[in-house]
Amino acid sequence: MIRDFLRKVFGPRGAPRGRLKIIPFERHRISRERVSRCALRVTTTLQSRGHAAFVVGGAVRDLALGLEPKDFDVATDAVPEEIHAAFRRSRIIGRRFRLVHVMCGPETVEVSTFRGLAGAGGEENTEHSSRDEHGRILRDNVFGTQEQDALRRDFTVNAMFYDPATQQIWDYQNGFADLEVRRLRMIGDPEQRYREDPIRMLRAVRLSAKLGLVIDPGTRAPIQGMAELVQNVPASRVFDEMLKLLLSGHAKECVLRLRKEGLHHGVLPMLDVILEQPMGERFVMLALAHTDRRLQEDKPVSPGFLFAALLWHEVLAAWKGYQDKGVKPYPALHEAMDDVLSVQEEKLAIPRRYDAVMREIWSMQPRFENRSGRRPFTLLEHPRFRAAYDFLLLRCESGELPGEIGQWWERFQHGGKEERNALLLPGDQRKRRRRRRKAPRDDAAAAAAPAED
Repeated sequence: MIRDFLRKVFGPRGAPRGRLKIIPFERHRISRERVSRCALRVTTTLQSRGHAAFVVGGAVRDLALGLEPKDFDVATDAVPEEIHAAFRRSRIIGRRFRLVHVMCGPETVEVSTFRGLAGAGGEENTEHSSRDEHGRILRDNVFGTQEQDALRRDFTVNAMFYDPATQQIWDYQNGFADLEVRRLRMIGDPEQRYREDPIRMLRAVRLSAKLGLVIDPGTRAPIQGMAELVQNVPASRVFDEMLKLLLSGHAKECVLRLRKEGLHHGVLPMLDVILEQPMGERFVMLALAHTDRRLQEDKPVSPGFLFAALLWHEVLAAWKGYQDKGVKPYPALHEAMDDVLSVQEEKLAIPRRYDAVMREIWSMQPRFENRSGRRPFTLLEHPRFRAAYDFLLLRCESGELPGEIGQWWERFQHGGKEERNALLLPGDQRKRRRRRRKAPRDDAAAAAAPAED
């Protein structure tokens, strides 16, 4: 009761001061109806209990741009135990910083407590944070005020808070003004923020390409000189960010910008091949363009297929190397696949569930060139045929293989029994003769043969 009274008189706990700008509905035009039902329920419930609660981050940014957010996050002054107590279907997660997942049917909303200044260029709280020798934050767990929470966030456009109850945006870092002029600007000193978390360099590239934003000159300037810091980040985090980048619907543009900013050499070996092999560049760019098109058409995309395309020309180079040493084609291909995937495990930590998909797609490619006998029929029955066939078409389109191979398989898979039999190419006649040839007879048998005849 006392808390409700204080909230009415003074505003929510941790109420902002100083640089706060309140953006009214008439300017941003984000109605509460565009917020998901679960996020609306979370903010309403927490506010009814006397807490400040806002939709925050990328969801506010996307709504302001007229886009449909993929998910909604909520920030509040309530601590995790208070949030958990307010919702029956919720759970506290995380070790580095505790969060609460609130479930409403199939939707999950991530709710975080306002975070303090440690690690955001403000006064360092050494009791709750630690860094490595490069300045990257290793541990950071301190609660704070809403203004501090805004200051901690990476880019100004990600530091806006939307209150569904009042339909206002609370903006501490001029993020809405930056959004209006399509500018991506780092909060605080960019060099220090990149040292704290080098993944922010990849994120800057992804957001600028995905949202059509221009990276602020001060934000962009340190990137090339600090690109090698990404090597100090755990491979699993690099993989997560790369997956977001490649599945953003703007993967081709993202990769071009990675090249431009120098973020691919050494750090992302799978992209090094683009600069070294013109055929590889064409193949990868085609794969990325096809992926972007499928995502824009709301069609499913397989990460395993995408990584198989990105790594294919590394596999080709290793495959040729083994064959040059005298290894037979199929064993050489499997050796090449092992080599390439082992290198990527160190740099990008591709999950093993994708390894199996990639290996199957790669190992099926030589089989498409055998179009005689029963082998094409057997290949059609393979559960991964469609993915491998789409991969084959990319190889044909890029000029790696003759286009007629892809056209043959298009006709063969859709043809009837008679048409398929007519499409089969003649097999190797020498192999057939060897199978028919009998074992050689000894001299006595040979001498007796005419008499028997």
